[in-house]
Amino acid sequence: MSTFESLGLSEPLLRALAAENYTQPTPIQTRAIPALLNGRDLLGIAQTGTGKTAAFGLPLLQKLSQDRVRPAPKSCRALILAPTRELAVQIDQSLKTYGRHLGLRQAVILGGVNQNKQVNAMRNGVDILVATPGRLLDLVKQGHVRLNQAHQLILDEADRMFDMGFIKDVRKIVALLPKDRQSMLFSATMPREIVELIGEVLYQYERVEVSPPTVTADRIEQRVIPVEQRKKRALLTHLLADPALSRVIVFTRTKHVANRVAEHLEKAGVVSDAIHGNKSQNARQRALDGFKAGKVRVLVATDIAARGVDVENVSHVINFELPNDAESYVHRIGRTARAGAEGIAISFCDPSEKTFLRDIERLVKRQLPVVPHDLPAEALQPVNIHEERRNYKPEGRNYKQPRHRWNPRGPRRKAA
Repeated sequence: MSTFESLGLSEPLLRALAAENYTQPTPIQTRAIPALLNGRDLLGIAQTGTGKTAAFGLPLLQKLSQDRVRPAPKSCRALILAPTRELAVQIDQSLKTYGRHLGLRQAVILGGVNQNKQVNAMRNGVDILVATPGRLLDLVKQGHVRLNQAHQLILDEADRMFDMGFIKDVRKIVALLPKDRQSMLFSATMPREIVELIGEVLYQYERVEVSPPTVTADRIEQRVIPVEQRKKRALLTHLLADPALSRVIVFTRTKHVANRVAEHLEKAGVVSDAIHGNKSQNARQRALDGFKAGKVRVLVATDIAARGVDVENVSHVINFELPNDAESYVHRIGRTARAGAEGIAISFCDPSEKTFLRDIERLVKRQLPVVPHDLPAEALQPVNIHEERRNYKPEGRNYKQPRHRWNPRGPRRKAA
């Protein structure tokens, strides 16, 4: 049986892992860490929640600490690209935890916030830079970041990069890096575009694939509740009356529905917050921090939180709307049953979503159990969608009545 010590990790890293009660490496860590310590490029294919961050982070930290080279101004020695801001922040926090005894400098570059702090953080150079592709390219073009010293490259959630339209940016960034580098690419799935990217990024790489017997985690109890779209909010409120739903992520397909669901829950007395692409990065981080701290019971989210959000003890994941992409379902419900825990995934299914349900069942290779809701019919008051659309006010707009300018001549009068 492998241990972190037998994998060849240094004493400062072992001390940090022991402090976090990490005693047993996961399968992908067991196979990836020795290969990366030996300088090999690596392709990692693994289900979400399998410990990929430590798989690439621990050998990266060890190599950087052993080869003490002062980074040049505006430069980094290692670059980690992540598709979402939340994942970038999480990777940065994890590396700080693992490398707490190493004294390495880190910075995070992401959109949605003012760039001044990020520019200042890069002024003297850093050992590790974690970034989202769009903002990183902006700062490179402005001359605030240089990538010619990044001899370590990690692409995390590469398939998600493609889904979000970042592959062109990734290619531009890779072209700016040194040719003599060590590269790592991690992905949960392997669409054709990612296979093409592998040939451009990796050289004589080692492939590490950790495929569980089933696509979804065995410790997740999955249920489907048939319910009309207009009655879903009443059903959600009814389910949340059960205190067993202690820490819940509710997934919607669109940002507007996420806002409406969060507002509905707040009116019902359920402490909740929403997280989606229209929110500023500070608002998204506040919502996530509140959820992690237990101040927010329900986090309503779009698929932006389906990957890269690692929160312990999420008791339930509720698909308020089924995703139109079956793989997104796997990533959504993977937010529960993490780190050996168990969890429950409940999916609301409107008749118009039956096609999505069939696609999901085909992917997970099983028929999901359908359970009727136990909410009395009189309590399921349908939502008046048309009335809501008339009253809906998108965020960020000022709906105050415009002031009338002062007219020194006074109001016009009709001629007598």
